[in-house]
Amino acid sequence: MGAAAWISAWWWIAGVLLALLGLLGIWDLAQRRHSVLRNYPVIGHARFLMESIRPELQQYFVERNFDGRPFDRDVRSIVYERAKGTDAEEPYGTERDVYQAGHEFLVPSMAPCAVPRTPPRVRIGGPDCTQPYDMALLNVSAMSFGSLSANAVLALNGGAAGGHFAHDTGEGGLSEYHLRPGGDLVWEIGTGYFGCRTEDGGFDAERFADKAAHDHVKCVSLKLSQGAKPGIGGVLPGAKVNAEIAQVRGVPQGQTVTSPPYHRVFSTPRELVRFVARMRELSGGKPTGFKLRLGSRRQFLAVCKAMMEEGTAPDFIIVDGAEGGTGAAPLEFADHIGTPLTDGLLTVHNALVGAGLRNRIKVGASGKIATGADLVKRLLQGADYGNSARAMMFAVGCIQAQRCHTNTCPTGVTTQDPRRARALDVGDKSVRVQRLQAATVASALQIMASMGVTDPEQLRPHMLQRRIDPYTLRSLDEMHECLAPGQLLAEPPSSWVADWEAADPDHFTV
Repeated sequence: MGAAAWISAWWWIAGVLLALLGLLGIWDLAQRRHSVLRNYPVIGHARFLMESIRPELQQYFVERNFDGRPFDRDVRSIVYERAKGTDAEEPYGTERDVYQAGHEFLVPSMAPCAVPRTPPRVRIGGPDCTQPYDMALLNVSAMSFGSLSANAVLALNGGAAGGHFAHDTGEGGLSEYHLRPGGDLVWEIGTGYFGCRTEDGGFDAERFADKAAHDHVKCVSLKLSQGAKPGIGGVLPGAKVNAEIAQVRGVPQGQTVTSPPYHRVFSTPRELVRFVARMRELSGGKPTGFKLRLGSRRQFLAVCKAMMEEGTAPDFIIVDGAEGGTGAAPLEFADHIGTPLTDGLLTVHNALVGAGLRNRIKVGASGKIATGADLVKRLLQGADYGNSARAMMFAVGCIQAQRCHTNTCPTGVTTQDPRRARALDVGDKSVRVQRLQAATVASALQIMASMGVTDPEQLRPHMLQRRIDPYTLRSLDEMHECLAPGQLLAEPPSSWVADWEAADPDHFTV
């Protein structure tokens, strides 16, 4: 083709493009939805383009290593490296301002200990439990099949099976993907009662007993509320409710599933305690407990009084925090409702101690646990073990794209699109989950050894320090009141008296 022909072709292409831009400009001027486009036809589209790629630009080019949210680059990097089995070490020193208000640090000992060769486990099971379970220090937190792809669930459970730690099913039902790899399961029951649901959405005791009897189900958890969305139940967009998920959950295909914000099976603290005891009986004596994001201290004290009067108690309580993640929730709930994990954990732990119940109930912590330091902090704040969700998602490929609710997850973790989900290799990611859990627990044990501690039970609140201002440090026990065993029964401290006296085991009084 000669030069004249090339020039003619380019002029033709340019003419077509100008015509298309002209038509786009006419459409922009005529449409009524976007004021920007009416005032700035054609070029106004650049605004929407830049807005669509803003999160990626922020994450990859703008944010510093230590200030990204929900998880900063430092944390994501250490999780990825541990999952891959590479060294998770950094040169040259911390990038954090250690004199900034809010900075926390763990207190090392002048006489550090040897790191235990075998990680300790936590015996879950009170006096009413006939099938106790030895829980690992770190486990997979609640994430439902439906919110996660089948391959993601298979990888998580495969990692749990290989590493001998527990995998919480989330409230979306007990699927074959939870059962196939053979990992230990904590079966979570939410307000939708998925997997043990009557046709009208109530609790089906017979279905529950049948599934709870499965050998892989080691514990049963009743979800009262979740960290990122307390009081509104779960939400699964209709785009994710395919035939398989509909069958597992017992809901219509293609319709958005919203769990009720409240339980039908109880309406008072006393009824809650009785129902937990009934679940334990129906499960054949397996450890049974509940999960909540704490709100009113008075309400939790009412539950403690109900336990005392009924003579029974859950085997475990999982405390979720405001830091907790979710696949879909209103921003106002995630940002503004409920207690952060530190405060919630300390309140639950001290309430149980003060009521003389702590020795029969184990406490789990759930909410943004990704490193060994995170785990140690939660243990000394009152937890017996930790659960992690998003760090485990990182291990199976999550890149914090924050597209969990759109069914367009780029790595196949939180999608029901078969094409996207097939990108997640189950065998490889299972090993990564196992590596992450083992390395994180090993890191926690190494940190405890540097603090002069050989067992998590030796951790105390004074071992965590927080900077109040550039000149002032306070230990955790100086900032939060720590109760003595049975103190609420004998002589409640003045700061607890009003809530303790008002707590009613027959009413959820705010």
